[in-house]
Amino acid sequence: MTDVAQRTAEQREYWGGAGGERWVAQQSRRDAMIGDFAEVALVRAAPAAGETVLDVGCGCGETAEVLARKVGATGKVVAVDISVPILTQARQRLASFGNVETVLADASVQPFEPASVDLLFSRFGVMFFADPVAAFTNLRRAMKPDGRVVFVCWRSPAENGWMTAPLSATARYLPPVTMADPDQPGPFAFHDQAKVTDILTRAGFAPPTFEKQDKMIDVAGGGGVEAAVRSAMELGPTARGLDGASDEMRASVAEALRGFFAPRVKDGTVELPAATWIVSASAASKAGVANA
Repeated sequence: MTDVAQRTAEQREYWGGAGGERWVAQQSRRDAMIGDFAEVALVRAAPAAGETVLDVGCGCGETAEVLARKVGATGKVVAVDISVPILTQARQRLASFGNVETVLADASVQPFEPASVDLLFSRFGVMFFADPVAAFTNLRRAMKPDGRVVFVCWRSPAENGWMTAPLSATARYLPPVTMADPDQPGPFAFHDQAKVTDILTRAGFAPPTFEKQDKMIDVAGGGGVEAAVRSAMELGPTARGLDGASDEMRASVAEALRGFFAPRVKDGTVELPAATWIVSASAASKAGVANA
């Protein structure tokens, strides 16, 4: 099995199993923490009535619902995800929208209808491609010559303490959690502007623009230390490191998290920094027009 095939299989297994089930189980808490990261990106994307939108890594359907309302009855949203449990949840959420098609597929290889898409949109769904150049090349084939892409991705681990700080506080109790290798699929794979520019331009897009979006995330949801502990143990890399952990290990991790969060509580909140890029590009690069 090639490295690309192996990485693709690993992503499919994780999101189709424990990762996807955890994502669905924590939907409400996750939405409260990171849901508004799409707001500015949706403004930049400017979905319009009658347009066709491809929502890559649609998750439980939050962004697809907004997009469906924007494009209206004359438009269409194709919501794609690789995870059975996640897409099942999305289908329930989107059942009343006649202009939404949900597709269980790997967007990197799915044969979408050529030249049919006005807008390619994604909130945290494109950083997991095993071969990102091939994936975006495939996605660009689906786009109209004047189409556009807008997506949100995480910046560097150092700028995203809401994910990395709890993991560092508990690292001595956990097996190694590989989450920050920029050369591998994962949350931080698109943190580097030069790398993302290279991926998109090699795939035929125009050079992208990058807009910084910085927020403070309340990992406690207003619930204080114990809520923050539960959040860290159920969402993100610390939770992944606890897969299959013993009760003793879980207790040790919980105690370490309490020690980390306690001095950071203010009025029930525990705020930690989060940082993303909003990446925008046109499908109509000079090379792309020539090859269209």
